[in-house]
Amino acid sequence: MDTVEISGRSDFALWAIQRAQEIVRTEGSALALAARDMDEVALQENGAALGKAIADAMLEVFDGLMSE
Repeated sequence: MDTVEISGRSDFALWAIQRAQEIVRTEGSALALAARDMDEVALQENGAALGKAIADAMLEVFDGLMSE
């Protein structure tokens, strides 16, 4: 993942939108397919993967805010 410098609210908003689109594009499609097929196991696995991707993105932001 590329490093992004966020210098204000608008930069953060743009980053958040782009990151959310990326997460939904990569993880959401598998979840939608599992829902369409009514595959309980795949729904559970893909739902967990989507949740993990969201949590990872939040931790990524938090880590960027921490001073070293």
